[in-house]
This record gives sequence, structure tokens and C-alpha cells, in this order.
Amino acid sequence: SSASPCPINASPTKHTKQNGELLWFMCLVCFVGIQLPKVRSPPAQSEPRYLVGYLEGLPLVSEAGSRDAAPMHAAAEKHLIRTDAVLAGIIRKVGPCALKPEPWRSPFQSLVQAVAHQQLNGKAAETILGRFRALFSGKRFPQPKAIAGVSDEALRAAGFSRAKVAAIRDIAARVVSGEIPGARRIEKLSDDEIIERLTAARGVGRWTVEMLLMFQLGRPDVMPADDFGVRSGYRIAYGLDEMPKPRQLLEASEPWRPHRTVAAWYLWRAVDLAKQGA
Repeated sequence: SSASPCPINASPTKHTKQNGELLWFMCLVCFVGIQLPKVRSPPAQSEPRYLVGYLEGLPLVSEAGSRDAAPMHAAAEKHLIRTDAVLAGIIRKVGPCALKPEPWRSPFQSLVQAVAHQQLNGKAAETILGRFRALFSGKRFPQPKAIAGVSDEALRAAGFSRAKVAAIRDIAARVVSGEIPGARRIEKLSDDEIIERLTAARGVGRWTVEMLLMFQLGRPDVMPADDFGVRSGYRIAYGLDEMPKPRQLLEASEPWRPHRTVAAWYLWRAVDLAKQGA
């Protein structure tokens, strides 16, 4: 898929942010060795596509993950089966939802990793992140306050572009000021509050935050309506001739509340089933 040469700039557009986010997650999928079904041709407009892994190698479809996560989503699956016959069919084919959030990672770490992976393959991004961590003492991921003690030249030498250096400094400053909350405080905020705060940072779009809400914080009622894979899954599952608009998908997802995160996961799986001819 095509992408603009610089995912972050002084005045990033929504289109540019989505390109960067798409490439970041596609690179991560390659890094953890999970296969995505091939797409014959890109959409008319570059949009985030579906994923089967989030952040550092989180396996969402492994057999063990499915067993571990099954009890978490039993109520959601029952609700979706009861309210939507089409989703009920997908659930019966796929089995229990294997989505297993990992909330231990801080928002700062997640966002810095997001910036690092934009426009790069997974191996290159991880190499840069390794050099970045080596600039600081200790084994843990650097704290936001520590970023001020490192020069732009050192960050550039680690492999970050000037735009990414600016983005990381902006994210760190917003964490230090409290605009972007830490791991404990973010749990107390609503989904909309988190989206509003985090998307104010350079290089962070709504879709990235929605993925964080789903796969890191485990928020149960997130519907990433701009996600190309979710929309594709809906089109396939419901036999539509055209891709649904985000607003149409949001309206259609109302009966799935308060379990739209699990519904989105099954729409991603609907694409997998179609590729497998199931």
C-alpha cells in the first residue's frame, strides 16, 4: 500500500497519520511472524487495515491465547450471538475470542514504539528502539522526564528522523505535564477522554489510540469504524456490494453495545475466513 514519505510533520493531516499507523502495524505483524491474508489491491484511500497482533508481539490468535482469553469474553459472545445472527455464525466458526489485553505497558512506551515503527520494517524499528533504550540507564523503558536529558543529535544517531525526534519530545512533554496520563491514571479516564488527550500529540491518530484501548487497556466497547479490515469484514459478513462508510458501521454496531471490541475482533476474523474460503 502507498504511504506518504513522512508520517509526522508540523501539521499532520488525518490521511498522513493513518498511513503511518498502517505501516507501523503491518511492520509489527511481519516482526512477530504472523501471516496476514494478502490484499490484491489497495483501497482507493490509504486507511488502517486489520491486524492480528498489537504492539510487541502480542499473539491474538494463538491456541494458548484463545484458551486463556475465553472466559474473559464469554458474556460478550453470548450477547452478540443473541443479538446478531450473522455474528453468531462467525463466532461458531471461529470459536472463542482470543483477544487478551496486556495493560502493563505505559502509554508513553506504547506511543514511542508507535512512532518508531512508522514507515519502517519491524526489524529496523526494533534496532532503533534498542539503541534508544541504550541511551538511558537501567533495564526498563526510559521515563518521559529522561528524554530532556538526551540531545537531538543522540536521538538522531539512534536512527530517529527529525520529525520522529520532535514527536517523541512532544509525547514526553505531554506525559510530564499530565496531558497524557500514566498507566494508573489512564485507567480512570473514559475512552473519549483518552482519545482526545492522546491524539493531541504529534504522530498519534485516533486509530492508534483505539488499538491501544482495545489491545492494551482492554476497553470492551470500542468500534474502530475507520479500520479498513473491520469495514471489510462487515462487508463480507453481511454480503454488501460496497464498503460501508464509518458512520454506517457505527450505526450498525449500536446493538452490539457494550461489547463492540469483541464484535470488531470477529469482523477481522471474517476477513480471515473469506481468505480461507470458509
